[in-house]
Amino acid sequence: MKAKLLRRLAVLSAAAIVLLSACTFRKTQNDGDALIWGTRNGYEDFLKLADQTYPDIVLDYSPYAGPNRTSYDWAQMRGDDIPDIFITTRNLDPDLAGKRLADLSGFDFTEHISSGVLDQASVDGGVYLLPVNGSVHGIYYNKTLMEEHNWAVPSDLTELEALCGQIRAAGMTPGLVGTKLNDDPFSTVFNVAKTDWLSTPEGADWEQEFLSGGAPAAGIWETAMEDVQRYIDMGMFSADLKERSNQDLIDEELGNRRTMFFTSMLDVSTTELPTGDQLGMMPYLSRDGSKNVYIYQPSAYIGISRRLTEPGNEKKLEDAVRLLSLLYSPEGQAVFSGKLKPCLLSPLDNEEIPEDALIYDAWQAQREGRIAPVTYTGWEHVLYDMGKVFKRWLQGEEGLDGQTCISLMDALQTSYLSHPDNTDVCESTANFTLEETAALAGKALGNAAGADAAMIPVASFYKKGDLLSAGISGKLYKGMIDADIISTVSPGYDGEYAVLTMTGAQVREMAEEGFNLSGKGDAYPYVLVTKGGASLEDDQTYQVAFLTRSYTKQAGELYHARLEEGSFTDIFREWLKEQQSVSPDGNPWE
Repeated sequence: MKAKLLRRLAVLSAAAIVLLSACTFRKTQNDGDALIWGTRNGYEDFLKLADQTYPDIVLDYSPYAGPNRTSYDWAQMRGDDIPDIFITTRNLDPDLAGKRLADLSGFDFTEHISSGVLDQASVDGGVYLLPVNGSVHGIYYNKTLMEEHNWAVPSDLTELEALCGQIRAAGMTPGLVGTKLNDDPFSTVFNVAKTDWLSTPEGADWEQEFLSGGAPAAGIWETAMEDVQRYIDMGMFSADLKERSNQDLIDEELGNRRTMFFTSMLDVSTTELPTGDQLGMMPYLSRDGSKNVYIYQPSAYIGISRRLTEPGNEKKLEDAVRLLSLLYSPEGQAVFSGKLKPCLLSPLDNEEIPEDALIYDAWQAQREGRIAPVTYTGWEHVLYDMGKVFKRWLQGEEGLDGQTCISLMDALQTSYLSHPDNTDVCESTANFTLEETAALAGKALGNAAGADAAMIPVASFYKKGDLLSAGISGKLYKGMIDADIISTVSPGYDGEYAVLTMTGAQVREMAEEGFNLSGKGDAYPYVLVTKGGASLEDDQTYQVAFLTRSYTKQAGELYHARLEEGSFTDIFREWLKEQQSVSPDGNPWE
């Protein structure tokens, strides 16, 4: 469909909404040969390689440019509206992925993937989302200094305690934890727990129950907190009272030989310290050494839509498998690596890692299944506050110990789950198209602005180098709507909106022209909604609401744009709360 025609069809009113489907993946699947790839961001070099290797494969891309890509990925997953090649930064719902994605375990390219990676990705024997690659984390140490003292890397907590005594006798601090941010104290405590029970299936079950409010930390976390206290007592988890950045800590403390170990989730860009000493990395150590683990943080996950396994999509499935086969080849993985990424670990089983590499031991651990996924997904809302509690513990705050931390974990999670912002605000009774979502957004904005009409640009197609951050690029799907869902359909820019003074003729002309901030390529179409579904008279003057940055500078000057403070996300949430339920053909703006 031509872009000019799309722009004209997108001139909508509340009384008569013309529905577009240029951005609907299901339609693209049936009508075109293009394979829809989830996102270009971060995959530019690989996609260049893919184009060189398979010039016959035609790719198109998701136009999403909102502020919450990961949550939108999973909103699409719940709405059964995912792109052909599904890419997401986090695996939020493995069971749902098993329903929406093709089982990759039977394809030849999985034979080259580490068994440890496949085991972690397995859901009831199937593999639906695979990590593209990831960073591996452990405990950094000054490798050169260890070798000069003829100190062996410890293999359990008892050996570590003995080594810490030798380090103190040599006039150094055994270890530091980065405490400038709360993320590292949070990860430090949880990573120690993974040397005990948190990395087991029972630990995974507890985590899901705790996050949903069905299980406490009390009665479960005591042994893990005892191990953390043991690390603290031996001097391994000393807090940096100066709260320097992680890189400064490594350079100044390990580089100047004042401290031996450093615990952080930092991805270092070099293994050489400023003084010329070399960095090493060891795992988090368990009590007897039998459960030592490294932590693996995938950069992203990738899968293939199950739609491609249906009759009629054989060619697209073949193309998708060719792309993933290239991705999981040495050539494909090489485009992501480099000298500045010494912590990057490929999922390939046949990758050769030099014995002197920083991640050599972690690579062996991956092959042996001694690697655990990072804890982040589901904890985002309490991570900061829990990390702050653990930070105070590491800093030696009086009266704060492991048992108190457990109680505060329970209290923080209970508080989060009971907060009004974390409850559902509205129900969507059906799936919305992109244009219907924009019309709904326009009603909310126009109502809040006291305007006569609202014009909302929509990302109805992918525009390379010029994604629509100022408009609507995500759809609402059937189900309950909470603050997280609202963020998925909000524009990338927020904090203010504008009201322009225009005649009816000027409104229609601008709507037909569309929005093209860069002046290059096709314009994005506007969706126009009017109060009460009223028709706009050519010569009459109207107040028209716009999202911030969703009109050109020239239009703002010509139509005397009046900027107003106000978050669209907040406006939309309050409006949805008043509506209680929304549907594509309902919720008139009166």
